[in-house]
Amino acid sequence: MKLLFLVLDGAADRPNERGETPLSMAKKPNLDSLSVKGALGFHYPLGVGRAPESDAAVLSILGYDPDKYYTGRGPLEALGVGYSIREGVEVAFRANFATIDPESRVIIDRRVGRSLESWEARELAKAVDGMELGGGLGYARVIATIGHRAVVVIGVKSGRLSGDVTNNDPAYARVGKVSVAVPNPDKMLAQVRPLNPQDEAASLTARLANEFVDKAINILKDHPINRERAGKGKLQANVILIRDAGDSLPKVTPINQLYGLKFGAVAEMPVERGIARALGMDVEEVKLYDAPKDEVLGERFEATMKLLDRVDVAYVHLKGPDEPGHDGDLNGKIKAIEDIDAYYVAKLVRENWDESLLVTSDHATPWILKAHSDDPVPIMLKSSRVKADGLTLSEVNAAKGSLGKFEYGWLIMRRVREMVFD
Repeated sequence: MKLLFLVLDGAADRPNERGETPLSMAKKPNLDSLSVKGALGFHYPLGVGRAPESDAAVLSILGYDPDKYYTGRGPLEALGVGYSIREGVEVAFRANFATIDPESRVIIDRRVGRSLESWEARELAKAVDGMELGGGLGYARVIATIGHRAVVVIGVKSGRLSGDVTNNDPAYARVGKVSVAVPNPDKMLAQVRPLNPQDEAASLTARLANEFVDKAINILKDHPINRERAGKGKLQANVILIRDAGDSLPKVTPINQLYGLKFGAVAEMPVERGIARALGMDVEEVKLYDAPKDEVLGERFEATMKLLDRVDVAYVHLKGPDEPGHDGDLNGKIKAIEDIDAYYVAKLVRENWDESLLVTSDHATPWILKAHSDDPVPIMLKSSRVKADGLTLSEVNAAKGSLGKFEYGWLIMRRVREMVFD
């Protein structure tokens, strides 16, 4: 028995007054043909009333309660690009190259209009990597990943640091270790602050992080990449937003041991790769990002099939729908879902792949909000051991399904394990 766990990043949405969402409006004949043979339900990734970031949501839907195990996104992002932080003396942050007004420090665009190419980000990262901080006490490492995304590591040569600090990105707020999306966030670049002002390690982290951001602004404003972009009328990547600090990786029971099954992952983004590695999953690498969608999704499908040859459960995370959700682009989100159906799910149908299939999203990204939300997320399980509901996958249909409600995402795999493998 094999299980394909397919996650459509941010595909879930909030129904309009007619009950329509991008999932229901998208032409997805292949996914529909599989969904009607499965059972539907819905889940709250972190619980009712909490709008998760992807990392905490992914950790949750793989079966780990983030309130118990989550240690911050930064170390997972770092692990996803092959950097293992030194616990206690290094703190890692998820980072975005972004655009601000350099005088007022008002944030103009948190992602440089999604126009920053990966090679440009690498050149910008080189300019600020290895920065000396605190008069020689500390340092910064900057690793560009994909597009506007990066990892920032703040370290010290002596003393200790703590990841218990706030974000300078006002779009996300720390609630304990977990960051949650902020509705209608402030536009001002924030200062990093210790969550507990009496925590000396966190206070030092905050001071060094703010020094890094200030120095980076001064360096990036005159960088040749930004001068060239300005000359072409493009947004400049003149600030680095940092969030979701962490000073250690999660201490968890490896996922294979947790379920008694062999797990693997096909993950596009560093954070998902980092989570997979932290949980002890077999990772099938993929390389295409900026190629045409048929090539990108075709590569993901081939990687899935290779992975399923050697694991019991293949976790496949496809990014497409989330970005147009953040951009407020309804048609773009519909198109992203249709692309996944046409270039990935269609191959499952054509090959008459008849193993078990679990489909969901890590979170909702309603296009009308341009942000993650706490809306319930639909889920579909197709298996020879599961009675079909005869419903296509959508938010409205999910509420009618026989799987019912999962109050937390981390309850999903336990039940699926019992239904499919026991």
